Amino acid sequence: MSAKLDQLLSNLQTALGAKITQHILALDEVTIECQASDYLAVCQILRDDHRLKFEQLIDLSGVDYQDYGAEAYTGLRYAVVTHLLSVSLNQRLRLRVFAQDEHFPMLPTLVELWPVANWYEREAFDLFGIMFENHPDLRRILTDYGFVGHPFRKDFPVIGNVEMRYDPEQQRVIYQPVSIEARNNVPRLIRNEGAHAK
Repeated sequence: MSAKLDQLLSNLQTALGAKITQHILALDEVTIECQASDYLAVCQILRDDHRLKFEQLIDLSGVDYQDYGAEAYTGLRYAVVTHLLSVSLNQRLRLRVFAQDEHFPMLPTLVELWPVANWYEREAFDLFGIMFENHPDLRRILTDYGFVGHPFRKDFPVIGNVEMRYDPEQQRVIYQPVSIEARNNVPRLIRNEGAHAK
């Protein structure tokens, strides 16, 4: 491990202490975890502490851990992973936090700390169904407003249950049961071996 990563881990321990529930060092990158109840406070410290200065949120993504790994996974199902960048100190950090309720996953919004989180959180809501408390405009961003379900959840049907099409009579998009029949699209190869052999 490099001296720079050692210093970052030391600064994280000093600034956050017991709020860090786990830290992982892999591939020269630091990942920390915290409880959902500490998420907002941890992010505030990561941004404002003079030893850390993570001024930029560069990515925020939802994760569904259902059926994770070869062994039976027993942990919490939904997580949000945030990637932070300190331009002034030239360091990066990954923060992972698990939503406590599998049936209604919810975490506080980070929009007040990093306004760019707005669209990322909308994407996590749309695709994974993770709610963000106090988000100023939490609505779908990639799927249609009437879309049912969250397509990146691992229990979402691969072929879907409904299809949508524009109905010219109603002059709107409508949903109806899937009408596509399952079929095999693998081409069949017929060889006439020996027919032309000399």
